[in-house]
Amino acid sequence: MLRSIFSIIIISLCLTGLAHSANEAVIAVDSSAFEDGEEIPGQYSLSGSNISPPISWSGLPQGAKSVAVICNDPDAPKGRWAHWVIFNIPPDVSALPENLPDDGVLPRGIIQGINDFGRIGWDGPSPPKGTHRYVFEVYALDKMLDLEPGTSRSHLLRVMKGHVIGRGKLIGTYER
Repeated sequence: MLRSIFSIIIISLCLTGLAHSANEAVIAVDSSAFEDGEEIPGQYSLSGSNISPPISWSGLPQGAKSVAVICNDPDAPKGRWAHWVIFNIPPDVSALPENLPDDGVLPRGIIQGINDFGRIGWDGPSPPKGTHRYVFEVYALDKMLDLEPGTSRSHLLRVMKGHVIGRGKLIGTYER
């Protein structure tokens, strides 16, 4: 029984394109604001200053043409909730600084999508109750993406499918 449930989960992940491929490089993801598994400081929350946290990465694979970052709350009542969607980050950029503006297009052609609050850019943690996890996923892609500012997470994930050559994640927590 457990084996069949595990198989169904793996098959589901593969069909959605979210499972790691054996060919994907592992990217190290960090933040100077919080450690992996630790609490995200209040200034990055909706009840704080609501500024984007600094995120950095290393270990992009050769052949990376762009980087995408998605921050999700998998513990949200309505299911996975996108707090940040950002893509077309040039491969020579290894970090996003704190407090990025909520502009659709940033310097160097970096593009921000729409989060599940319906806004472009970062919107921080604001869980209704309990402690939630915030997963910052960094993807190395083998191409630049021909997408507009305001692209949704789901659309970005569909377009990225088959182009992810590396990935990594950082998890922060927050409780209001």
